[in-house]
Amino acid sequence: MQGIELHAIDLMKRAGKYIRQKMDQAYHIEEKTNKSDLVTEIDQHVEDLLIKGILDKYPDHLIYGEEGRIARPETLDGTIWFVDPIDGTMNFIRQKRLFAISIAIMVEGELRYGFVYDVMADEMFHAIKGQGAYENGIRLAPLVERPVKEAIVCMNATWVTANRRIDPALLAPLVRDAVGTRAVGAASLELAWIAAGRVDGYITMRNMPWDYAGGQVLIEELGGRVGTIEGDAMTFLEQTSVLAGSHVFVSDVLTYVQK
Repeated sequence: MQGIELHAIDLMKRAGKYIRQKMDQAYHIEEKTNKSDLVTEIDQHVEDLLIKGILDKYPDHLIYGEEGRIARPETLDGTIWFVDPIDGTMNFIRQKRLFAISIAIMVEGELRYGFVYDVMADEMFHAIKGQGAYENGIRLAPLVERPVKEAIVCMNATWVTANRRIDPALLAPLVRDAVGTRAVGAASLELAWIAAGRVDGYITMRNMPWDYAGGQVLIEELGGRVGTIEGDAMTFLEQTSVLAGSHVFVSDVLTYVQK
């Protein structure tokens, strides 16, 4: 496993270069589950590039990829790469920025490595369990402990309007109490921004493991906490809610939702 982080970073940098080369050319766009859940042939090709790069060097490793270009593992046994080739596809298509490549590596059920690459800003966030978190090679400082009333929170407005996953009345007071809210549209970036100290927390009711696993390693290496909105640990094989930030922030949010 020595050097695996360098291999992952190299793969992501090469994939980012490919995206920048192709993004202004014509490409096909499809809806997956709804009009805001899109995939392009570039997403698919980038996932193929990453899969090949992983398996050429580590043929016995497993891959849990967003676009399903390879069979997903059914358990957390072995070494698993969680791969999101373009997190924030809508941003990629419409804004041509604020999207990322995200990778996490889990070994026998334990997250060991996390990577989030902001392709257009050329910002590479990475973390290794027990060795800290970094932005473009510069070590990041531990998270500042801020309660909701001092926090900038990343959260989609969906969760304070009528929806099928949470009573919007639970989070509306949190939005009123916070310093401000943001909705970037790319979960991995929102988690990386917590690590960088640009925002203080992230809340969603609907993420998959490839969305949050890379960012989870970053945040936990900086003394933070990532779990579900119910306060449970992540399970990594299914869609789930995500609550992330410093311990003070997460504990404070739980007082709003656990009523």
